[in-house]
Amino acid sequence: MANENDAAENDAANEEMTPAMRLMVLQSKHRGLDQKISELQLQPYHNQILIQRLKKEKLRLRDAIERIKDEMIPDLNA
Repeated sequence: MANENDAAENDAANEEMTPAMRLMVLQSKHRGLDQKISELQLQPYHNQILIQRLKKEKLRLRDAIERIKDEMIPDLNA
């Protein structure tokens, strides 16, 4: 039974993600970073360098999310 579950997970991992699936994953990561940044900023002696790196990653994710959304919406001028 464990082998069947492992095989199913490997099959799912090898399948190509649809744009909608990638969008959901990126949005989830973006929300997670937002929460982590908020938590770090609440600490009295927060690590500014870490927060800055997380914010840059959050911006990179936002750009990737926007690119996927643009790909999913058909071009109205076409």
